[in-house]
Amino acid sequence: MPGKRGARHDIDFTLRRVFRKHEFRPLQREVITAALNGEDVFLQAATSFGKSLCFQLPAIVDYGITIVISPLLALMNNQVASMRAAGIKVATINSTIPPSVKTTILEDLRCGHPLTRLLYVTPEYCELDHFRKILRVIHSQRELSRIAIDEAHCISEWGHDFRPSFKSLSFFKREFPDVPMMCLTATATARVREDIITTLALDPAKLKLFTMTTSRPNLHYEVRFKSDEEDHYSDFLAWLRAAHARRATNPSRADQLAARNQRADNVPGIIYTLFRRDCESLAARLRADGIGAKPYHAGLPHTERADALAGWVENREGYDVIVATTAFGMGIDKENVRFVVHWQIPKSFEGFYQEAGRAGRDGKASVCLLYYGREDRDRAANMMARDNARREPAFRESVGAGAAAQQAQVMGRAKSLQALVAYCENTAECRHETIAKYFGEQAKPPCEWACDWCKDAVGLVRRKEKGLASEEWCSTQREMGAYAVDEYD
Repeated sequence: MPGKRGARHDIDFTLRRVFRKHEFRPLQREVITAALNGEDVFLQAATSFGKSLCFQLPAIVDYGITIVISPLLALMNNQVASMRAAGIKVATINSTIPPSVKTTILEDLRCGHPLTRLLYVTPEYCELDHFRKILRVIHSQRELSRIAIDEAHCISEWGHDFRPSFKSLSFFKREFPDVPMMCLTATATARVREDIITTLALDPAKLKLFTMTTSRPNLHYEVRFKSDEEDHYSDFLAWLRAAHARRATNPSRADQLAARNQRADNVPGIIYTLFRRDCESLAARLRADGIGAKPYHAGLPHTERADALAGWVENREGYDVIVATTAFGMGIDKENVRFVVHWQIPKSFEGFYQEAGRAGRDGKASVCLLYYGREDRDRAANMMARDNARREPAFRESVGAGAAAQQAQVMGRAKSLQALVAYCENTAECRHETIAKYFGEQAKPPCEWACDWCKDAVGLVRRKEKGLASEEWCSTQREMGAYAVDEYD
């Protein structure tokens, strides 16, 4: 296949010239080398590892075209824009591109020797007959270099973001067994990993498996207990104002930020909400209090979402905080996110870990707050029960493997939510250690006072028992200060 012909370009030179990076992160070189050797690769690494580099760089130095399968438009469009800015011939086919552009892309593909080096598509597009015919033409000309599946946990019914269209990706190994495949994810338990490998018909004996620790020691995890009876907005606003004040009174910090083209009066962050109505109302409340906040959810016009994302990534004034539903952030390359807040308990443990992991991609200390109330817990369980009830007719009609797969999905989602509830209510173990155990890691991760339990275990127990978000509890939290961003950054 294309990956085994001719001499390699210097991957270190390409890293510097195209990606403007001076050195590889741990394991990146090994993953890229395996890909260039034509091997199937499974990479599980924490958010901020730089997984996209592992298929982007080989696509640049290798022959042929790399097909990248991604689940979200924001992820695809962000990576496409970044690669184009570096002068790479890259394209995407999705619902946001004009028909004329799509026609041009398809004409390039149909020739069998496309100029496009990377093509980003959705798993749904891979199911279309006309696209599969084009891939067969490219393969016949020995120009189909590799298949990269980003967010590969979506393949598994046991995964937190399962999408049925991902199951059809077994097409690639069935039709093109000689084309190497790369699977990438940050959130796969051992069971999910095995399911992915089986579904894609990968040979475990020949698969190069790379797994890295889930540990992110620069992230400071904290659970704040709340009640539906009282608003926790004032608690968060007090924390954010304190972070702004520390930056304003630290001239050396302002100079550091200016050198990185970042604003001293901006603490960039993401607040995740479950519901669109909360997303918009919270952004409006923050703006009314002088915080540059923009909503981001699928119900907004595409132009409004694009503007919010661009302004936030570029650190523009008035675009300090993105208030978003949980789809936001996948694949977004913004290194200086100083905090991620979950306004309610997320739907899954994996979702929480992945979303929290969008903080601190630059390796500097960042805060991950999760507001938790038992009302939220019960609401999440009820939402899951209603969702399962809607699926019940399909369950009854399914037989054999289909029924088993659907049942696995239900059980997987329930166990994930139960694990997240246990994480929130845990007052006997380091947060980093709880996360590592969930993903099956044996080694105890480092935590230098980087979670609420390690910082003040006795106080954590007391705050949990304090009636969940009483006024006394809120003032205790503010006195504690939790994790001040610029204390560590």
